[in-house]
Formats: sequence, structure tokens, C-alpha cells
Amino acid sequence: MAIKRTGQLGFADAVLSGSSGGTLDRLVSLVRWYRFDKLLAGLRDGGPGRAAWPPVVLFRALLVGSLYGLSERELEEALGDRLSFRRFVGLSYEESVPDHSVLNRFRNELVQHGLYDKLFAELDKQLMAAGVMLRRGTMLDATVIEAVSAPPGDARHPSIDPDARFSRPKGKQGSTFGYKAHVGVDQGSGLIRAVITTPANVNDTTPADLLIRGDERVVWADAAYHTHKRQARLKAAGVKPRLCRRANKHHALTARLKLYNKLIARRRAAVETTFATLKNRMKLKTIRYVGLAKASAQITLAAIAFNLRRWAAITA
Repeated sequence: MAIKRTGQLGFADAVLSGSSGGTLDRLVSLVRWYRFDKLLAGLRDGGPGRAAWPPVVLFRALLVGSLYGLSERELEEALGDRLSFRRFVGLSYEESVPDHSVLNRFRNELVQHGLYDKLFAELDKQLMAAGVMLRRGTMLDATVIEAVSAPPGDARHPSIDPDARFSRPKGKQGSTFGYKAHVGVDQGSGLIRAVITTPANVNDTTPADLLIRGDERVVWADAAYHTHKRQARLKAAGVKPRLCRRANKHHALTARLKLYNKLIARRRAAVETTFATLKNRMKLKTIRYVGLAKASAQITLAAIAFNLRRWAAITA
């Protein structure tokens, strides 16, 4: 199969090379892209009668789309207009760009081959090697993201998304139909160490143990994550469990435990910055695709893009 040759600089690129893309330009040199290329080897889809785009070019295109919250159609248009996007992806000024159908097929191929978690793990290795992952502590939290599909009306009008569910927050009115992103965030660096996607109705504590890496010194979390078994297990592993306590119908919180919770809340408040960036700056406010597998792919890709953004900021 013919493979497109990309990144061949022409006269226009030489004239325009002085313009800077800031974060994107730093990432071009920070990241070892050849290691992602090895993971993506074998994915060659250019569409009928077309030369295939190099997989790493399409992966980098999806990353920049996730960084700026763009759909495949919006990404195709942006690649045609923005020089910083072209440089990041590895396209010269005079080259054509992959269209939205190619980008969408490639996104689905990554789902079918189960590659998103492997790509996330590869970036994690690079962050560890670069010394920016501090491993002092892990902050646990979760956020609900609305599905693009309409919620079910009744038994005769089900939603087209069979995996999305309702989440009804305690003490608040209303509900959200969609998915939940569970994250473990590195204390100090703000990098995402682990990410799991579930239907929105899954309790925060259910996947929590899978977010704990085991090499951190302390785990910070709100009361939704506290169980006596988890606390004992962390202590046995030599990890300090800083999990907020909650009252129950038999025991009210003492003044000492209220102060304890307040101190933990101050430390773990930094995790809210992660969600603010994902939702406000990267526009991860809606799951664009149908089904848990594709929702997980969108959220994991956003976590990869978020970590790239943080890496560039930390090393600036």
C-alpha cells in the first residue's frame, strides 16, 4: 500500500518558519513520536483509491483536535488554515490535509485495536523518564460529562446510546445523562496518572483502586472514596490514606474529623484545575460519540492531550 510522504519542506515553509505555535512547537521536540509510531504500526487507511496517511500524522491530528475541542470536520478546516497545527501534525504548508472521514475512520480504528490505553501508557513512560511525574501523591476525583445522545423518554423511546446513564448528584436538583471520567492526578505536577470512563451512574468509589498506582506516598480523596478496607489496604502498602471521613446515621463527625476533612480538602482542591482545563479550555463538555468504548476513547485521548499541555507548561 502506498504511504503518503509528509513534512517535506518547500519554499512557503521557509518563508513562514519564523511564526511560532508556542505550546505545540515545544511539544514537537519534547515528545518521542517514533515510540508512538511503533504502537501505531499496521494502521494504514487512506480510503478507497488513496495513498494512506502515516498513522502518527493522524494521531497527532487527533491530539491537536482534542487540545482545542474540535470535531473532525472542524479539525479538517483548522488544519487547512493554521500553520501551528500543520507543524505539530507534520504537514508542510503546501500539502493537503486528511479529511474528516479519514480522521473519523482512524479514531475508530484506534478503538477497534484497543490502542488508546497503550498510547496513554506510552506517554506516561515518557513523562516518568523526563522526571516531570513527581509521584508524591495521587489525588482522586471524578466528573460527569453529558452524552450527545438524547436521554430515554420511556420504554417506547430509548436513547440511541445504550451505555450512557443518569447521574443525580446528592443535595442538588436535576440529573445528567452521560458518562463519568474518573482520574488519578499526580500531586504537584497536575499530570493525569490514570483515567477510567464509566456510565455516569457508577459510584466514584467503584473504580478507585484502579486509579492508585502504588508508587505514590499518599492518596488524597473526598469522603466518597473512604472505606475501612481501602484505608487499611493503603496503610499496609506503605501509602498514607488521606481520605475524608463521612458521618452516618449512627455517628456524627467530631470537631477533630471536621478539621481533618478541611485540611484534606485544601490539598486535593488542585484536582479541580484538571477538570476546569478539560472542560473549559479543551471543551470536553459533551461526549460526541455513542457507546462506552467510544466515550472512553474520547476521554482517554483528552487525558493524553491534557498531559502534553501540562508537560509543555512545566518545561516552558
